[in-house]
Amino acid sequence: MTDTHPGIPQAPGIPGAPGILDTIEPELARRLSRRDVIGAQALRLGAIATAPLLLASCAAIGAATTPLPQQVKDVLNFALTLEYLEDEFYRTALSQPGLIPAGYQNAFNQISKHEAAHVGVLRLALDVSAIEKPAFDFTAGGAFPDVFSNFQTFIALSQAFEDTGVRAYKGQAVNLMVTPSVLTTALQIHSVEARHAAQVRRFRGQKGWITGSSRGNLPAATQAIYDGDGVTTQAGVNIRTFVSANAASESFDEPLSREQVLAIVGPFLA
Repeated sequence: MTDTHPGIPQAPGIPGAPGILDTIEPELARRLSRRDVIGAQALRLGAIATAPLLLASCAAIGAATTPLPQQVKDVLNFALTLEYLEDEFYRTALSQPGLIPAGYQNAFNQISKHEAAHVGVLRLALDVSAIEKPAFDFTAGGAFPDVFSNFQTFIALSQAFEDTGVRAYKGQAVNLMVTPSVLTTALQIHSVEARHAAQVRRFRGQKGWITGSSRGNLPAATQAIYDGDGVTTQAGVNIRTFVSANAASESFDEPLSREQVLAIVGPFLA
């Protein structure tokens, strides 16, 4: 059965059209309702006060008003590393003429804006504790030499990065519980990353969710992203009592530890 969304223009032959991502961060938009806050943040950011950074800046105000515990700073810098990676990945891809077909441009432009906002909010929340952006090698040492010249390679890595991000945020949620406002923001980012992942997976002809521990049609080098995601028992309940094994695993995403995530993204760090 084909997924369709009434009123959303469809990419040629692809379910889940560009355009569906346009309004998926309403919480950030609502934070712009106070003109005094916007004005103050615009002055603070000066010449770089783009819309994504204004959104991020306003969202960060609450989190930045009190000192963050070191445990929370560590998690946010870990998340910032992933967001740096995704932000530069999409910026670089969008700057390559002819790489992204016209039917996908709107969606990837929007995803790129979201990643820029995520970088902005994390940097502002961390303030002087924010790490600087590392250098990236999106070929992973030559494993993906055509990442920015072959759309199929680019979109395969896009899926890999987005699926990693979803499980990575889930793995760190417990470490943010000591600071509820930061946990709330992290969960808001997590849900958006999940929507990115579902959209990109559909672009590649995949289901919007992971089945078992299957990487689908991604290269074998990405298997670590999916290992352990086929769990069918949750909170001591065997979900297979109610549904099939596939549906049971698809209904829940499993967390990845920081060590697992760093092992996955390590080859992309120059």
